[in-house]
Amino acid sequence: MEMKKGEICEGIIERVDFPNKGIVRVEDEKVIVKNGIPGQKVRFVINKKRKNKAEGRLLEVLEKSPLETREPVCSLFPACGGCMYQTMPYREQLKMKETQVRGLLDEAIAAAGQTDAQGKADYVFEGIKGSPKEFGYRNKMEFSFGDEYKDGPLSLGLHKKGSTYDVLTASDCKLVHEDMTKTLNCVLEYFRERKTPYYRKLSHEGYLRHLLLRRSESSGEILVCLITSSQREEPMEPLVEQTLKLPLEGKIVGFLHVINDSLADVVKSDETRILYGQDYFYETILDLKFKITPFSFFQTNSLGAEVLYSTARDYIGETKDKTVFDLYSGTGTIAQILAPAAREVVGVEIVEEAVEAAKENAAGNGLENCRFIAGDVLKVLDDIPEKPDLIVLDPPREGIHPKALPKIIDYGVDRILYISCKPTSLARDLEMLIGRGYRVEKVCLVDMFCSTVHVEVVTCLQRVNS
Repeated sequence: MEMKKGEICEGIIERVDFPNKGIVRVEDEKVIVKNGIPGQKVRFVINKKRKNKAEGRLLEVLEKSPLETREPVCSLFPACGGCMYQTMPYREQLKMKETQVRGLLDEAIAAAGQTDAQGKADYVFEGIKGSPKEFGYRNKMEFSFGDEYKDGPLSLGLHKKGSTYDVLTASDCKLVHEDMTKTLNCVLEYFRERKTPYYRKLSHEGYLRHLLLRRSESSGEILVCLITSSQREEPMEPLVEQTLKLPLEGKIVGFLHVINDSLADVVKSDETRILYGQDYFYETILDLKFKITPFSFFQTNSLGAEVLYSTARDYIGETKDKTVFDLYSGTGTIAQILAPAAREVVGVEIVEEAVEAAKENAAGNGLENCRFIAGDVLKVLDDIPEKPDLIVLDPPREGIHPKALPKIIDYGVDRILYISCKPTSLARDLEMLIGRGYRVEKVCLVDMFCSTVHVEVVTCLQRVNS
């Protein structure tokens, strides 16, 4: 019997491939069903069917997985798309991510020809390091205004899994500190009472768009950013007063009103009004201070970032008297962590605000041997006179531009450290790196995103015959 599009099937998820592709066998056919947990019995509808590839959309979980030994910690699970794996014990989540990424990298490294006598991938895999905090670890959250169902009451929170429009109110989200939850509930209540309309993505009409909250792990300082369109004016003073009176563990240091009339569903600013306080706070990581503004790029798990950057520092090894290139440097965190032991660190980053922040942070931390350049790595490398001794890569999710990678390889440095937030992009890039004379020495995973499908990978590459 051949499966057809629209057919409803049942089966057990045998395993989950990175990032969230559940593999279910129906008779002899393999179907990919996303957003499940290994061992769950699920019902799904076939929504894509090609010659030897079928995809199904999860309709419901019929039986829990034997791995699900915990009760959900929040009221929105499993409907919310924020986290997937909270019913699995944390050590099981780590084990699963380790297996997923190891399988992916083993395959890519072996395919590129770096093998032992048995033809298996030949490198040191050092396992996975967990996040110091499993819950309440996120220092930044973007919540959306909307409704939970068509024309329902105003909601503020996270998108329903697999939905572009339904927004579930995150009134007890466990990925963030309780201070953020109290702030969210206060803001939602205020606009519900006033019957303020949210911005509708299709008609581009309405007012309330997003609530962006950031909280420093080290100081408890909080920035509240309300993002709206310019389609009306609402009195904000009473809202600011109400949030400032909340009984919080930390402290709100700034309340900002950001006007965004972009047609795209992105959080950005056409104009920012500071309604209270300031538009920044400082976060401390490995004894260095970093200034965080509403839109600055920064790892969303501060304590996890300490684990990630310590691992990176160990992997890069000796930097004395060496010039280090930090490509895709963001706000310059890695550059500044490596700078005290290097001759010079040159950071390259395409986002200009991030480069300004990096310069300011480096000056604040008293580091005079860091230089930051704003521009696309692909173009900037043609203009930098220095030659690096070591290169650190921390690219965005899509990995390194295929034309930039050969330029990076052509420097011929002894060691490259590649930090990846998307292992599939890393696997693709490793094939070229290995093909052009590098060898993967060792790999370590750092879980920065507990209960979710994501994981960071730190890879140390050595030039062969160097």
